[in-house]
Amino acid sequence: MGYTNSKLVNHTHLSPNHYNGRDHIIDTITIHCVVGQCGVESLGNIFADANREASSNYGVGYDGRIGLYVEEKNASWCSSSYSNDNRAITIEVASDTYDPYAVTEKAYNAVIKLVADICKRNGIKKLVWSTNKNQRMNHLNGCNMTVHRDYANKSCPGDYLYNRMGDIAKKVNALLGASGSSTTPSGSGTTPTPSATVKAGDVVKVTSGATYYNGKAVPAWVQKKNWIVKEVKGDRAVIDKSEDGKNAICSAVNTKFLTVVKKSASSSFKPYLVKVTADALNVRSGAGTSNKITGCITNGGVYTIVDEKDGWGKLKSGLGWICLDYTKKV
Repeated sequence: MGYTNSKLVNHTHLSPNHYNGRDHIIDTITIHCVVGQCGVESLGNIFADANREASSNYGVGYDGRIGLYVEEKNASWCSSSYSNDNRAITIEVASDTYDPYAVTEKAYNAVIKLVADICKRNGIKKLVWSTNKNQRMNHLNGCNMTVHRDYANKSCPGDYLYNRMGDIAKKVNALLGASGSSTTPSGSGTTPTPSATVKAGDVVKVTSGATYYNGKAVPAWVQKKNWIVKEVKGDRAVIDKSEDGKNAICSAVNTKFLTVVKKSASSSFKPYLVKVTADALNVRSGAGTSNKITGCITNGGVYTIVDEKDGWGKLKSGLGWICLDYTKKV
């Protein structure tokens, strides 16, 4: 689809920290707090640092000005979830540095206008919030707002914004002309029970009748191969690449259509930091030079390794793998 960016933007400083493209349509809004009453220029400078391995699509400063850091066509590195970042527009909002991390009135009003604009351009007819984490993470009962604390042990977006998500949805829907409740009952909705227990790293086969979460049917050639699971959230699993390493699709499938061929081995691996020693080090989609290049590190920065395989290390950001021969531990 053709992606556009908001015309409400006052400042643009594009970050190198993002996924190239998306594997899901934009149907979710994720609002974060910055933990600092900063302006959009300062936030842009923070996200411009590749060593931080963080970004958001937009930022709202304390004065209500709006910054663009990752174009909507690309997924940001913002919510500690590959699948959420790929379907969401993420927004960082300047806030106090202490609980409940309040934001200014100008910032709050700007968020509402920005979210309404995002919804209009991406065909989101109505914004729905739930205080039920299960409903948010599994998009039940129309819920299409998530928060960072859903995917990581964080307080983000702080109680000030968290307790006002229903109000944000209500005011956005008024601008959209959407009718009906902007919140779902907190106790309703259940997570579908998968036919098999699937976890990241498992090798699976996709059974007949499966569809991707963009609604498209899984083609026959995909069903013939074994696939490695990248991430599991609720009833959906992101199948990353084929076991033989010859194909990659990175799309989500309902777990009830997955049959586990090989369980992933449990690991006691502890993440560690490395400094890149090469002038230019390619990042690849898998461990080995036969895999697709997804980026290149040229700043000699420090990065977090969360997995190892055959002399290669997996980057915490999810961008891919680097050869550890050209790094040193710090």
